[in-house]
Amino acid sequence: MKSGENKIKDVPYSPRFKSYSIDEILAAGGPTAFATKMGKDPRGIEEELSKLPPECFLTEEEFNEAMAILNASK
Repeated sequence: MKSGENKIKDVPYSPRFKSYSIDEILAAGGPTAFATKMGKDPRGIEEELSKLPPECFLTEEEFNEAMAILNASK
């Protein structure tokens, strides 16, 4: 192996965070119960969300498009 070559280049990407489906969240008892089971405190989420920049959120057009896709997949 050449000096400075990446030794882990053949390792597949592994996301840092696991995502959960809506069904998994609802099976846990809803968003608040799910957060509690995950060891998170749902209080204060509004404050945390307010710290995010505006580009992190969907525009109304993007939201409507996403909802149309979700509704079509039912």
